Amino acid sequence: MASNWSLCGVCDSRQITKSSEVWCSECDEGLCGDCTEHHCNSKATRNHETVSITEYKKLPTNILQIAQVCKIHNEKLELFCRKHDCPCCKKCVKSHNDCKGLTDINELIKNVKTSNAFYEIEQTLLEVVDNMNLIITNRKDNLTLLKKKKSGIEEGIKQTRTKINKYLDKLQDDLMNELIATEQKESSKIQKLLTTLKQKEKEITEFKANIANIKQHASELQTFLAMKQIEKDIAVEEKFIQSIIKTDTMNQVIISCQINNYIQQLTASGQKFGEINVSSDLCNLSIQKRKHKQAQIIVALPTRDIDNLILTLQKRINTGFSEVQGCSMLPDGRMVLACNRQDKIRVLKYDGSKDFEINNIGPTFDVVFIGDDSIAVTSFISEKINIIDMKNNKVKKTISIRSINTGIAYKDNNLFCCGYKNGLQMINLSDESTTNVINNIPSSIAYVTTFGDKLFYTNCDNDSVTCCDYHGNIVWTFCDTSVLSSPLGISVDNDGNVFVVGWNTDNVVVITPDGQRHRQLLSSRDGLSGPSVLHYDQSNDKLLVVNMLDKAFLFDVK
Repeated sequence: MASNWSLCGVCDSRQITKSSEVWCSECDEGLCGDCTEHHCNSKATRNHETVSITEYKKLPTNILQIAQVCKIHNEKLELFCRKHDCPCCKKCVKSHNDCKGLTDINELIKNVKTSNAFYEIEQTLLEVVDNMNLIITNRKDNLTLLKKKKSGIEEGIKQTRTKINKYLDKLQDDLMNELIATEQKESSKIQKLLTTLKQKEKEITEFKANIANIKQHASELQTFLAMKQIEKDIAVEEKFIQSIIKTDTMNQVIISCQINNYIQQLTASGQKFGEINVSSDLCNLSIQKRKHKQAQIIVALPTRDIDNLILTLQKRINTGFSEVQGCSMLPDGRMVLACNRQDKIRVLKYDGSKDFEINNIGPTFDVVFIGDDSIAVTSFISEKINIIDMKNNKVKKTISIRSINTGIAYKDNNLFCCGYKNGLQMINLSDESTTNVINNIPSSIAYVTTFGDKLFYTNCDNDSVTCCDYHGNIVWTFCDTSVLSSPLGISVDNDGNVFVVGWNTDNVVVITPDGQRHRQLLSSRDGLSGPSVLHYDQSNDKLLVVNMLDKAFLFDVK
């Protein structure tokens, strides 16, 4: 927990009790008037930003309680672990030996109040409020419609009632009571939802107020850590909004009445005057959504600029293959190569030596790791995909796809396969159902990879790299033959940067996630000669690049 902001921290250490007048976030303590003057004049602290205690205490209690020192070691928090999503001090590093994403926390909190992540939170709060207002307006309109329908039905009942005899008085009353009860029942459902929405609106308003105070008065670290909590709270509100839209709660409720056609001929007792019916039309209300976020806001950690990427060669590997068309890195650091000409799969140890081979599985092309110690292997000749058990080194399943297939990628129990004239297909591994994402890829050899809600695929025939969504909608296309000719293998890093090999240009080019910028990372001077495939290991920031003939290179990426 942060220091006691109501007392001067300097005086308190001298056993003197004095009320603080300002708060220094960098010192993490309050200062009285005398200590403030010294603090402002001291060379070590004169550039520290301070805020009056009056303004500082406007921050939410949970923000004031955010610890800025390690609770275990009582040392300054200087690092942030991406894997465990938590801050830590230098002593904590011992318990994070296996974590690859330790980052200087000063880099993360730099300009955090003006960061895109903070902006996204502010805008998402506004979006949630707007969506709630849309729903409230929609439900109020439905209430008005219910009343209008009720009035129209009443008028129809009365007009019909005048045509029949007094015998129908009781039946009319029964129907009117049913109408009122139905309208009240349906209105009660809507009112209940409105009450819940009003409460949610009040919570969001409080979030907005907290955000404003945090932006003005919280320290950078407090802001960053608060964002982590706020994003979870907002995710709950967004999930609530989505749950309303997806259920029948938002269906347009309509009441109507069907008068008995034979009511005028009614002679016997016990017949009803009519029936009150309730129906609902599907809600066509379109709520706002800034972007597809899988029901959560992700506080973006700093992404790497492609201009700052540095590749360091770790090892040069003799593959022993004459036509490598596919490669993949396993979680344990081993490498899998697929040789189209020799119809085999070879697994290499981390040091580049051969671990084992899998033969007699027919023609092979590309390969991808799909979890559970298994890989999927495509074939340029046969219309099938083999699923291979790496423990037993044998085919455990074969999927027929009615097309020759080249590049392959895997995500969320789905395979994405380039099937030439059959296009880019998504194959569900549970039921083997197939969905066409792109109906036709006019290239006999193409590779594909995934990142977030996007797919990226190469077209060797027209020298292009294309980004699309899962519905096949094209987002961008990159084509510059002076930089990239005959693109083949493709992969992405943790920031969505796209790595592509140029077979004719003997290079590796990286393209930004928006397709707007590019940079050549490797060329023939780095040993590339007819490179065919590559794979980016997101867990360890390693890049495997493989020449079609004999050589492979493993790079460390910083």
